[in-house]
Amino acid sequence: MSYALIYSALAVVVVFGLITYLIFRPKPLPPLPEFRPEWRDILQAHVSYYQALPAAEKERFEERLRYFLQRVKITGIETDIEELDRVLVAASGIIPTFGFPQWNQYPKLEEVLVYRTTFRQGDFSTEGEDRRVAGMVGGGFMNGKLLLSKPALRQGFLHAGRGNTGIHEFVHLMDKADGETDGIPRYFLDHTYVVPWVAMIHQQMEAIEAGESDLDDYALTNKAEFFAVAAEYFFNRPAAFADHHPELFDLLEKVFQQDLDDDGHLGA
Repeated sequence: MSYALIYSALAVVVVFGLITYLIFRPKPLPPLPEFRPEWRDILQAHVSYYQALPAAEKERFEERLRYFLQRVKITGIETDIEELDRVLVAASGIIPTFGFPQWNQYPKLEEVLVYRTTFRQGDFSTEGEDRRVAGMVGGGFMNGKLLLSKPALRQGFLHAGRGNTGIHEFVHLMDKADGETDGIPRYFLDHTYVVPWVAMIHQQMEAIEAGESDLDDYALTNKAEFFAVAAEYFFNRPAAFADHHPELFDLLEKVFQQDLDDDGHLGA
């Protein structure tokens, strides 16, 4: 082979490599935002999880909020985004992952779309009938996005009951970190707990079917939805959850690596 052909081949490889790098290189991040006192006021007024944290952990939560808002764009669809919405979206993502301080927060998530109301699956319309979706993880051309209804997002925190749509959808993203949204978060879950966790899911689903559980019936959809439904109740109303579901509570403390009953250890 002549030197001319070798140089030509090398040039093609270099150009191809450069093009590939330019296309797939990580996007530069905007400057890390300063923490605003207004954000703390919102957290203290509306996020019970934050309220229960000791002072040092509140500072860590606030720092993670800054990094979340640096990395994730929050866009309103037919609605304006207020600071309340930005803080509640960030809190929804921080709460489930707070027990994993070294984890890169949702590395594939680029944007959260906040809709003015519930929307329709398929065309995401906020008009007409069958607007039943309050939140979902985007796929296909919506890959890298998470979709939330603003009323549902706010309802989960401002009138905190057992449900929290924001936490629910971010738990799906956690579940998906191992490549599958199947209700078994292997990326985070110690392998010794996988079998007990799957057994617990089946046990709890049977209790729901028998009318012996206060977990929402939506948990019966599949294992992934069970995980997300249980998690939103676990984080929003931990004392009530521990009282009604002590074994499930203990196991979820291990799953999320968080001591929500402040007894000094994870699980019983």
